Amino acid sequence: MEILRPVLINIHGRIYRKNAVQEESYEEEEEDYSYSEADAEQCLDEPCDAHDIQQTEKGFRCAIDVPSVLYKYIIGKKGETRKRLESETKTSISIPKQGVEGQIVVTGAHRAAVASAVTRVEVLIDSFRRKQPFTHFLSFALNPPQVQEGFLRFREQVLEHCGQDSGVDVSIFQNPAKLHLTIGTLVLLSQQEVTRADELLQQCQNVIRDITEAKPLPVEVRGIEYMNDDPSEVDVLYAKVAVRDGSDKLQQIADRLVECFVSAGLMERERDRVKLHGTVMNTLFRKDPSAEDRGVSGRPNVKDREAFNARNILQMFGKVYFGEFELNSVQISQRFSTDSTGYYSSAGRVTFS
Repeated sequence: MEILRPVLINIHGRIYRKNAVQEESYEEEEEDYSYSEADAEQCLDEPCDAHDIQQTEKGFRCAIDVPSVLYKYIIGKKGETRKRLESETKTSISIPKQGVEGQIVVTGAHRAAVASAVTRVEVLIDSFRRKQPFTHFLSFALNPPQVQEGFLRFREQVLEHCGQDSGVDVSIFQNPAKLHLTIGTLVLLSQQEVTRADELLQQCQNVIRDITEAKPLPVEVRGIEYMNDDPSEVDVLYAKVAVRDGSDKLQQIADRLVECFVSAGLMERERDRVKLHGTVMNTLFRKDPSAEDRGVSGRPNVKDREAFNARNILQMFGKVYFGEFELNSVQISQRFSTDSTGYYSSAGRVTFS
């Protein structure tokens, strides 16, 4: 780690320095996060009101909502992590049984001790949450019948004219019913977190309607592009989507949604502006038709992927027309799911009109 430029973590508006420590850990490398006395004093001066620390007959108590899948990171191998936290903060940390959704409860004789333990637990949880695969994503569906038909024509023509090119076969094409634009990914580890994300999306509806003037957006799906620098070694080929009137309203909606979800701590910002892209070919599908890329980088998981030569496809179909339609909603899509229409199951949706 760069000593003069350590990794910082933002928890409820307070910044903590991350110190990585190698330990004999359970299942995977464990990281320890610490903060200075000044940070602890700040927690007292602005007391940790993000969580309600209550006074009891025996001292102080604070309950924290934590998804059950993250309990093991607070417990540690043979309970070592919890024991260390309890010893260093002079508190008691009660954790529900694995698989049972509930609250982690921190108790102690002194408010400062409970505040310290709560903050340490939060920093650990934030660290290990970042390592979890995404479970949901914000999406615009690009699957009206006319666009699906355009995509199927594109697939047929590519296989007919470019099927002999290296790596090109039917297995790497997107499922037409699941054509979409990904706005951003979410790690929602409990029903409570899914509900929170849905509520946040509902709060964004007025912002979206201000941009669209409470009308659907006429959009056109036309042209293809690739992610990386070498057209002969491509993993992702995507369709380009534009608003018919030439405005950037779709980009505005995507950027505002990301801003909202990042501010709420439900999403990580991957770039300054959302790269709107509708995947039509992806080498991840070769082994797993339900696979989804986390972001828009050109070659994630390179060792597990066989790239394809897209030179001829780009030359012959660079301006291919898939179709146009009126886009009227954005939804929280559940990864690895399918609804009655063939699209992803929705955990929340708002409309433009």
